[in-house]
Amino acid sequence: MNKVFDRRSFLMRSGAGGVAFAGASLFSPLLAAEPGEADLIVHNAKIYTVDDRMPTASAMAIKGSQIMAIGSYDNLRGLAGKTTRIQDAKQMTIVPGFIDCHNHGRGDVLVYEVLVGNPFVVEFVTIQSIIDKLKVRAAATPPGTWVEGFFYDDTKVKDGRQVNRQDLDKVSTVHPVVVRHRGGHTSYYNSKALEMVGFTDGMPDPFGGTIDKGPGGVLTGRVTDRARTPFEKVGDRPKYTQAQMEERGRAGFAHSSKKFVEYGLTGVHHQGGDLAAMQAVRAKGDLLHRVSYETSGQVLEAMIANGIQTGLGDEWIKFGATSEHTIDGSFSERTMAISTPYSGTNPPYFGNLTETQEVLDAWVEKTHRAGVQVNCHANGDVPINMVLNAFERAQKLYPIADARPKITHCTLINPGILQRMKAMGVIPAVFTSYAYYNSDKFGFYGEEMMKNCMAFRSFLDAGIPACAGSDFSPGPFAPLMGIQGMVTRKGWDGKTWGANQRVSVAEAIKINSFNGAYASREDKIKGSLTPGKLADYVVLAEDPHTIDPEKIKDIKIVQTVTGGRAVYEA
Repeated sequence: MNKVFDRRSFLMRSGAGGVAFAGASLFSPLLAAEPGEADLIVHNAKIYTVDDRMPTASAMAIKGSQIMAIGSYDNLRGLAGKTTRIQDAKQMTIVPGFIDCHNHGRGDVLVYEVLVGNPFVVEFVTIQSIIDKLKVRAAATPPGTWVEGFFYDDTKVKDGRQVNRQDLDKVSTVHPVVVRHRGGHTSYYNSKALEMVGFTDGMPDPFGGTIDKGPGGVLTGRVTDRARTPFEKVGDRPKYTQAQMEERGRAGFAHSSKKFVEYGLTGVHHQGGDLAAMQAVRAKGDLLHRVSYETSGQVLEAMIANGIQTGLGDEWIKFGATSEHTIDGSFSERTMAISTPYSGTNPPYFGNLTETQEVLDAWVEKTHRAGVQVNCHANGDVPINMVLNAFERAQKLYPIADARPKITHCTLINPGILQRMKAMGVIPAVFTSYAYYNSDKFGFYGEEMMKNCMAFRSFLDAGIPACAGSDFSPGPFAPLMGIQGMVTRKGWDGKTWGANQRVSVAEAIKINSFNGAYASREDKIKGSLTPGKLADYVVLAEDPHTIDPEKIKDIKIVQTVTGGRAVYEA
């Protein structure tokens, strides 16, 4: 039988993006196979492989869950047999499946809770709409039980101001009421909630948080970071049976999986979540994306106690790094800890540090020694340096080759930080959709600081493999929105900030695919369209490399494929 493979027409089994491969495998008998072996051949496509050895191609052959060959249709048609499906991509674009390296995607919130803002796109709401939605929930909730609103964004309000205690008193005076900022570090409470925890006018701020006050020291209802802890201990919470909780977990996770693949995500690094629900959804066949499970608390302690290290699992659900161990506040809510005071603050406000160096050192050492990939949340330059101190100390005490410690957000950098990160092989999981979605918050920091924030260009130029972290719910998880912002640094409001940090479309796609796989130590099996790797890819109606960069976010996701299976089709 005629064999149609040569050195120029296809790639063979191995890693990509700088990962070494064995030249002898270029002529593996498996890939010089008789016709009829491929389950699917996609052709007439514009394929961007994110593999430097063959950056582009027009056809791809898939067998089972893996890519067999990449090249031209003429050179792959010999793999087709009677049962092979032939798909004409009609010159659409194919890229590796996108990977979100930091996501809090609790589907149960999306399905069951009161959403006072839009989770997915830029949309302005009114304070009255927030009040009205919460009133409906309060009417169906017993007095003394919490009424909660989610996905509030303080700069996406038509009223031009933040929601306050008086607004939430209009929802109820017999229920504790809270509106949670989508950024995750700020909450707004009504008078009933403030009374239940004993907060009074003029009281001082605790370590690691603020209790905001207006004229005369009167509480506004806005509380940040660790100052919110007392609210977790008061009031009643909705009660569910065990069966109801399990059902909510399964329904929520299945919903999240559907939404992820709708936006082209084939892999997500989950910040905790219901592991039992994930496994149940998988067993039912409804798990559509791959999970790197990042955890903390009791689950992490159980891992350490029982010798479970990063990497245990399979290609669908695998223990990854820890979930973000928080060292400071939020960029979007203006509480991240920085070395210079926030503009216009008196007394000077430097943001919120939420942990001491001593406590951080102990936690990092314990986790690192256990063989669990360390991941810390640090936005400002002050906590980033603290995390680097802890990493350096742990590695000196207990060296581990290729540890790949992770800093989630890693927002504000400087040359010294870059040098230290490069030396230790630290991976930053940087905000992606923020450049478009949250540009209305960049003015709080100013252009000079924004030149060093979400610094993708600086990371790449320093040889640091930054990956993409939407931080959903704080930012929408749409990868194409993230790519547009990374390429243009222009927000929804038409303003451009930190243009020096722009990257190319090709670089942005690699950050959102291969670098994500590298961050979870899975770059040998996914992240690029390379034979031998998993067939995870996205079909786009238009080419982000050639379209107007300001329209990238609107490109239609035609198909999302995970492991050779179409899990979403428009």
